[in-house]
Amino acid sequence: MKDDTLKRTMKLHHLVIFGVAFLTPMIAYTIYGVIATSSHGVESGSICLTIIAMLFTALSYGHMAKAYPAAGSAYTYTRKAINSKLGVIAGWIVLLGYVFFPMAIWLIGASYFSAAVPAVPEWVWLVGFIVITSLINIVGVEVGSKINFVMVSIQVIIIIAFLIFTIKAITEGMGEGTLASFSPFYNPDVDFSYMVAGAAAACYCFLGFDALTTFTEDTIDPEKNIPRSIILTLLVCGGIFLIVTYFTHLVHPSFDYPNPDNAAYDIARQVAPSVFGGIFLIGTIAGQFAAGLSAQASGARLLYAMGRDGVLPKKLFGRLGKTKTPINAILLTGIIALFAIFLDVTSATAYINFGGLIGFCFVNIAVISHYFIRKKERSTKGFFMYLVFPIIGTLFCLYLLVHLDRIAIILGCAWVVIGIIYLLVLTKGLKEEPPELGIDD
Repeated sequence: MKDDTLKRTMKLHHLVIFGVAFLTPMIAYTIYGVIATSSHGVESGSICLTIIAMLFTALSYGHMAKAYPAAGSAYTYTRKAINSKLGVIAGWIVLLGYVFFPMAIWLIGASYFSAAVPAVPEWVWLVGFIVITSLINIVGVEVGSKINFVMVSIQVIIIIAFLIFTIKAITEGMGEGTLASFSPFYNPDVDFSYMVAGAAAACYCFLGFDALTTFTEDTIDPEKNIPRSIILTLLVCGGIFLIVTYFTHLVHPSFDYPNPDNAAYDIARQVAPSVFGGIFLIGTIAGQFAAGLSAQASGARLLYAMGRDGVLPKKLFGRLGKTKTPINAILLTGIIALFAIFLDVTSATAYINFGGLIGFCFVNIAVISHYFIRKKERSTKGFFMYLVFPIIGTLFCLYLLVHLDRIAIILGCAWVVIGIIYLLVLTKGLKEEPPELGIDD
């Protein structure tokens, strides 16, 4: 009989590397202009708001990873802790983020390549990203982890260099001319709604810490290592994003950019030697490559979990290849990413944020259902950990959700409607339970 179980090879440091690579340290520079314009110049305040929202949700993911150590993330947690039919809807919505996330990542990387080498069409770079990343993920997560370590190291070195040039420019009188200022966090002339809008845009920077739960069946001692890796990844990247936005604001307080997508690149050319512009470009591309590697791997594992359960076609998605990786799911995410040729970065990221925030809400509610209601964990600690904190996390996510781009909300709701129709077909009008695979505790 064919063994269709994932190979447990990942330890805590592998998970953190994948998590940091997925979030991409350089991403704060990549979409800095978008956050700056959305928040009207209180970028660091927006980042802080997002970190708070994500921390409550990260705790919920950690709790559910202990309860159900299986691949599938929000899909598995919702169907096990709340309701199997609702789990299908949760999985469908989360697919919006997991499967389309690589598309946005590779689109950003291809656009930077195209800017550097205009003679080569952008779609060529996009296809190159897809093919190389897919081949690495088919080989396995161990190889991907080693490549991601190199990519993350490159990003950290470039970020440190950028910060040095930025601090030097500030001390020489550029921007606010001071290294200590509260203006990146709060401006009395800026309405709080703009800070929230910036936080909603900044969600894209943080989508990915939850993807670590999809590696549960690849991980050694997942009940301990998955929760730890989630919190560590969020804190490490949150700290990097906060430092990046703080000093970038100080050197360029204005949020009026001709092209917000390239704002940080323009600032780099102003504060650093001309050669650094090319180095910054290399770091950005390395970041996108590393993030795409992690995003595709986790998205494929969600497809595998749903295929293994029979929610998606089992013969296509519920089988592993000779390398013990979900090859068909990996290939599908690559094919879907080709649609990025017809999208721009802003629309792609907003669309993904919708799926991510809805998925976060489902996981927070799953914690309440599993621990507080079913298991009756109602001590003082349980009251806060399994009721109050998940409620706060849900409210934060809903608050950010309503501040997303209007078009993204409309398209996201359309995706939900399609999912509901699919559920009705799958369950013959809700008369039958969705297919399910038993999970050993």
